[in-house]
Amino acid sequence: MTADRPVPGLTNLLGQRILVVDDAEDERKLLANYLQQQGCRVYLARDGVDGVNKAQAVQPHLILMDVRMPVCDGVSACQALKRHPNTQHIPVIFLTGAAAPGERVQGLLVGAIDYITKPFNFEEVRLRLSIHLRPLAPVAAPAAPPAPPAPQDLAAGAPANRLDRIVFESARLHLLKDLGAVPDLHSLAAAVGTNARRLNDAFKHCVGATVFEYLREERMKEAAQLLGETVLEIQDIASELGFTSGSNFAAAFRERFGMSPRAFRQARQHAPSRPQEAP
Repeated sequence: MTADRPVPGLTNLLGQRILVVDDAEDERKLLANYLQQQGCRVYLARDGVDGVNKAQAVQPHLILMDVRMPVCDGVSACQALKRHPNTQHIPVIFLTGAAAPGERVQGLLVGAIDYITKPFNFEEVRLRLSIHLRPLAPVAAPAAPPAPPAPQDLAAGAPANRLDRIVFESARLHLLKDLGAVPDLHSLAAAVGTNARRLNDAFKHCVGATVFEYLREERMKEAAQLLGETVLEIQDIASELGFTSGSNFAAAFRERFGMSPRAFRQARQHAPSRPQEAP
């Protein structure tokens, strides 16, 4: 199976917000590292109370929840999530020991949609998330001055060849792992086995933009999603996306969308809701 030929019926994990709730730090990090490699935006919580609070703020697309945790276990946390109108729609997958079938049944009874057994099989993790996640809708700005064209809409130079696409896809995955901690151009080029000039040429041939023009657009797309779908503070969003100050973030956002982050969030909150898609 190749990366450019996805399995029919499975959702691409790229850009999906996943909340991992587990009191075991090594297991949290293990899952976080794997999910980031798949292009997910990963958030971490150390127990059920922390998980419920993070879910309220981040509005993840899916929650991976351990069952046995101190302070508040996974079952109690799942019940709290399902009682609250802001989080009851978020799918929960329980993480449970292979020798604990009772935990699986209990989890399903309180609203979880599935379970993944420990120790993790990462192919199972990927498949279960792909099955239960919904494809991400494109981010649309509210009524505003026309936005500049996205990099993929810019006139590309020479046509991309197969090597260009390999270099581009490899570098793109590195960039999307963590939009707030991006390596410099030379380090990124070395990580994908090329040089800075060749890397920039590959991006220009594939999407008509330099590496950092493409990165800027991805950061703005993620900013729009976080502003529209979460209640994270604007300063926290700026920090997560690698901006050194809120004012720098606001200036970049205004240049891209024609309005401030705060005005964008207010416009999204007052926009008419879209009709619910059929299951």
